[in-house]
Amino acid sequence: MKTLVVCGSLFFLIACHAGKTFDKAEDAQDAGRQFIRASLDGDYEKARFYLLSDSVNLLLISKWQQGFDKMDRDTRQQYREANILPVNIHAINDSVTTYTYSNSFRKDTTTVKIVRINGEWLVDLKEILNQKH
Repeated sequence: MKTLVVCGSLFFLIACHAGKTFDKAEDAQDAGRQFIRASLDGDYEKARFYLLSDSVNLLLISKWQQGFDKMDRDTRQQYREANILPVNIHAINDSVTTYTYSNSFRKDTTTVKIVRINGEWLVDLKEILNQKH
């Protein structure tokens, strides 16, 4: 009986810590904010949760993560401490919103598109490819 209780408890603990769970975004602005904050914090598991999962977006987020991982510790810390500075949040229609922002560490602006698919708000990074540098 003790073995059964110990095994059951162990299974429960492993199941509870198997992966993080995140709350779905309430709206486009929430999806953008959650994604940006996760990216600044280097939490790419969370960032991927708020990302529209297609081959281009997964490639782009992998490149972002590689860049973040190559930064020195102080730079990564400055990103983690940075505030999100929304510049313009524009609803194009009821399913597409653009979110232009910078952060208090780097003043460069970035625009991401947020799309509603099957009732879920997700970030689509392909908008970055359309921006002029």
